[in-house]
Amino acid sequence: MRTHAPSRTTSPLRQAALILGVVFLLVGVLGFIPGITTNYGTMQFAGHHSQALLLGVFQVSVLHNIVHLLFGVWGLAASRTWNNSRAFLVGGGVIYLILLVYGLLVDRESTANFVPLNTADNWLHLALGVVMIALGLGLSRSSRATT
Repeated sequence: MRTHAPSRTTSPLRQAALILGVVFLLVGVLGFIPGITTNYGTMQFAGHHSQALLLGVFQVSVLHNIVHLLFGVWGLAASRTWNNSRAFLVGGGVIYLILLVYGLLVDRESTANFVPLNTADNWLHLALGVVMIALGLGLSRSSRATT
């Protein structure tokens, strides 16, 4: 029996973009739910004064949650095509690595810390950046080889 290689329409690359898009949307929504986000009453639109913590760990603000929602929409939209999925994964990964560098360099008490970011956010941005780029490059390579 002959097996068929997966087409680009059902590629793991597109599935990864879709899954990450859903996760980003979920995180963005959860950031607006009191209880899941602790210190919810202290949430600011932007800036380091927001003491709201998603899951009690990740410092968030309204702007930070909106960024997660936008990444989610980008991931869902990108998952419709192979090329856009790759661009979302690699480009999004690069953006998260830039956010990591920003988080490491910015004074946490400065008005320049407008997202806001804490140490847990920095570690998460490192992991997201590396994983997204690895998925984008690795799955695009394996998808091209099998199509």
